[in-house]
Amino acid sequence: MTLFLYHPKYNAKWDNLRVTWGMDPFNPNNFVSMPSTEQDAMSEGWVMKSDCNAARHFNGKKYWKDDDPSVMLIYDVSGYIAGIQIGISKDVKTWSGENYPFQQQINAPFVDDGDLYVITAYFTDPATVSTAGRIQLDFNSHGIGEHLYIQNGTLLTDVIAVPTRESEVESTGWTKGKCFTSMGVYYWYNLDVGMPCSDLFPVFLLYNEGELSAFGWALQTNVAGSQRLEHQPTSSLSLFMKTVPSCLDYPGTMTTLHIYMNTRYLLNKC
Repeated sequence: MTLFLYHPKYNAKWDNLRVTWGMDPFNPNNFVSMPSTEQDAMSEGWVMKSDCNAARHFNGKKYWKDDDPSVMLIYDVSGYIAGIQIGISKDVKTWSGENYPFQQQINAPFVDDGDLYVITAYFTDPATVSTAGRIQLDFNSHGIGEHLYIQNGTLLTDVIAVPTRESEVESTGWTKGKCFTSMGVYYWYNLDVGMPCSDLFPVFLLYNEGELSAFGWALQTNVAGSQRLEHQPTSSLSLFMKTVPSCLDYPGTMTTLHIYMNTRYLLNKC
């Protein structure tokens, strides 16, 4: 696993990519560190799923492990981490029996990728991932990356640039939620009590000490078969949302994945 040199000149703000929240930080399935270089990924058993420019709607080299689409890592042309995806089968249903994702969500943010629908986040400018990539100095200085982009369409220009400071996100369409220890202060996109569930954007942001430190996926269905994924009853949403949409006010299970971008995840507190 790549180690970062901590020096004032090379202090990586996002220094480590980890996935999967859990109550027990010592459980090997919780807060799992992801390989930050293509070389590390291959040595840890990750396999390339598609090469740069092989997919129409994404840039970068996509890797997965054990054929598990719940966590797919994207590396740039130079082999440095550039993004992350989650994929779900096209035959997935919601707990009420509807097709998921909802028709309104297909192509924004869920994008057709063969036998999967995927959501994509980039940690660097997606336009450069398959062309220039990053150099060693960039990687040493910034680690995982400097910015978060959520792809919200079939073009690489269809992205939501996420503010890295909480003071900046408060003036956008993101709605402040509650704070949860080991996670942070939640923000959900345009949350409203009367909204239809098809309008619930399946991405949340997490800020700590005023800085973006994590984010994640929130799917309105129970996706089974992966140790990486988390499963939350809809009854627990009031712990993370100040306003829970009425359409979620019945028994069901949501699939979530928390994605951390630094090593201070256990220090995230309210």
